[in-house]
Amino acid sequence: MTKLKEIIRFFEELAPLRLQESYDNAGLIVGSPDTDIDSVLVTLDVTEEVVDEAIQKKTQLIVAHHPIIFSGLKKITGKNYVERTVIKAIKNDIAIYAAHTNLDSVTGGVNSKIAEKLGLQNCKILQPLKGQLKKLVTFVPTEHADKVREAIFAAGAGTIGNYDSCGFNLEGRGSFRGNENTNPFVGEKGTIHYETEIRFETIFPGYLQHKVVSELLNAHPYEEVAYDIYPLDNHFEKAGMGMTGTLPEEKTEQQFLQQLKDTFKTGVIKHTRLKGTPVKKVAVCGGAGSFLLPDAISAKADFFVSGDFKYHQFFDAENKIVIADIGHFESEQFTKDLFYELLMKNFPKFAVRLSEVDTNPVFYF
Repeated sequence: MTKLKEIIRFFEELAPLRLQESYDNAGLIVGSPDTDIDSVLVTLDVTEEVVDEAIQKKTQLIVAHHPIIFSGLKKITGKNYVERTVIKAIKNDIAIYAAHTNLDSVTGGVNSKIAEKLGLQNCKILQPLKGQLKKLVTFVPTEHADKVREAIFAAGAGTIGNYDSCGFNLEGRGSFRGNENTNPFVGEKGTIHYETEIRFETIFPGYLQHKVVSELLNAHPYEEVAYDIYPLDNHFEKAGMGMTGTLPEEKTEQQFLQQLKDTFKTGVIKHTRLKGTPVKKVAVCGGAGSFLLPDAISAKADFFVSGDFKYHQFFDAENKIVIADIGHFESEQFTKDLFYELLMKNFPKFAVRLSEVDTNPVFYF
């Protein structure tokens, strides 16, 4: 048996809830974190049929991409499918967890899976997040600097692109005087002490602040630790919406459209006018990605693969890129496989089952 809170901890280290969009409701939707789990059902959407499937397969947890509850429920009377689904899950002691836009936003998440299915290489986040990075500055006695640095890096700080353990060190002289209530590590209380120290600077994602600061305080020898945290406006290249990558070999537009149709098994692909040029660089976004069209154009992608484009938004391609709308469900369908792979790798002692319910509400004639 595994506690549900262990599964939650895993998902929220991979895709922190702080990365979800403001309108979203990712996280634990139904159930107690202390529930014992030995079987999980993974799905794109939670519907009554999916809960029935969980009951039949005797699973205590449903992990979904789309939250069954987006906004608060004022009444739960069973008047619509959301309320009926929640009621059925609660009655049958089935927990529901959702990883949605937070999983969209991370490397290794939904868009990475789409890129993998298309065979894209050299993948990068299309629209990196801003305002997520912070800088830590602290002051450490020289002989303890290595220990403090290692603790801070182990907490997740100091990663820039493909490099880790990134920091800056400057030697200087710090001063302090403790009052009668202190027990100074060096020097004597009531007397100003000067100590050779290292000013150490590094960056970290804001959602790791508690962990980074805790490790700093645990590793630092001083009774009172001096440190500063600054918000940064830099892009966080490891998180954000959409993804770009390159095909191993150029394809014609017709060949690439056929690859999309075969890979995503879509009934139809809505697309803008073809440009008559080879396809090499591709931008993708699972779900509704029209807001990323300017980024895809700026990235000089040949195709932008996503879903839910409105009629007038197709005009915005302006023959600079080919928009391929493959459908919302179709673009995100492999999120189930992503959940399955992640859970099997990290929780090999319990059963993970792929939902067999087709939750796509859109049909093609």
